[in-house]
Amino acid sequence: MRARLALTVSGTRCELREVTLRAKPAAMLAASPKGTVPVLVLPGDVVIDESLDIMRWALAACDPEEWLKRDDPALIAENDGAFKYALDRYKYPERYAVDPREYRQQGLAFLRHIDLRLAKGGQLCGPVGGLPDAAIVPFVRQFAAVDRLWFDLQPLPHLRAWLSGYLASDLFETIMIRTSAWTPGDLPVLLPNLRERSRS
Repeated sequence: MRARLALTVSGTRCELREVTLRAKPAAMLAASPKGTVPVLVLPGDVVIDESLDIMRWALAACDPEEWLKRDDPALIAENDGAFKYALDRYKYPERYAVDPREYRQQGLAFLRHIDLRLAKGGQLCGPVGGLPDAAIVPFVRQFAAVDRLWFDLQPLPHLRAWLSGYLASDLFETIMIRTSAWTPGDLPVLLPNLRERSRS
């Protein structure tokens, strides 16, 4: 999701290939043997298979909203490390054989930190959104969706407003295109262009 956000805001045109992780296509595994998504295959068979790396690559080519000027690598690393670790165990406790409440509390500590930052400016690096907002908001969305009633009762007013703003945005609606699982021979499905969509 965050790779799509950066690709879309940068105006990068690319073909989408939705995959079922239980039945990974041979073409995906040939491109990236580690078998995780997303995988971006560039001309010349150059492969980028980490979502944050895809974001930075796309924005380095074209960054019309200047997301890279508003960056916080340490905050993104905290999200991708400790928060993602807690999120996985909160969301899939049966997979890890853990008590999800413990990891919900760990995740909540990070969300409180985010809420305090948002209270100062509305976005994570001031009054305008940047790379950390787009890199982190998909994970907060996942966390909120596990138990939305519980989440909505938490004293996180700035975080909830920030999350709601992203989920209601044209950018987010644009990237949430649904496609069927790709099979060889399918007609190409292009990631929508935000600017073309806004003119239609």
